Amino acid sequence: MKKLSHYSKSGRVKMVDVSAKAATTRTAVARGLVKMKPTVVRAVKRLQNPKGNPLEIARIAGIAGAKRTAEWIPLCHPLPLTHIDVTASLCQNGVELQSTVSTTAQTGVEMEALVAVAAAALTVYDMCKALDKSIEITGIVLVEKTGGKSGNFRRPGEPARSVSTSSKDSKGRTR
Repeated sequence: MKKLSHYSKSGRVKMVDVSAKAATTRTAVARGLVKMKPTVVRAVKRLQNPKGNPLEIARIAGIAGAKRTAEWIPLCHPLPLTHIDVTASLCQNGVELQSTVSTTAQTGVEMEALVAVAAAALTVYDMCKALDKSIEITGIVLVEKTGGKSGNFRRPGEPARSVSTSSKDSKGRTR
């Protein structure tokens, strides 16, 4: 049986020592949902928000959040992130959020992907709370991760995704 890695044998909390691990390419995908009433969804769709476009601000907040994960989560290692993508899309019952985060490092980027979605979700709430305080943030999960000692993971029931660590420019060329 696996054990928790952030505790010593005596139960003392510790940051995991990754210094002996090889740096490898690692990617993680996370998602979440901000549930809101249809009237709020319609208002966001019409961009009737004095604070600006909630979806675009949420994307930027997610990117910024991923970059600061080690400040949010006390035992996370600060990582040199090589790619962060956050999408925010309107759906029938709210805003769907997804993040993809990549690095070449000694530990994975699952927490960075999850923090990106959490920061984006909280931003959507902040941008829309004037219309409805009962907005609900739900379903923040790790969808997929690749690389590292523990290997690849895909949430059961999830379709295969093409997780790519390269990005493309406006003409479709790999950068």
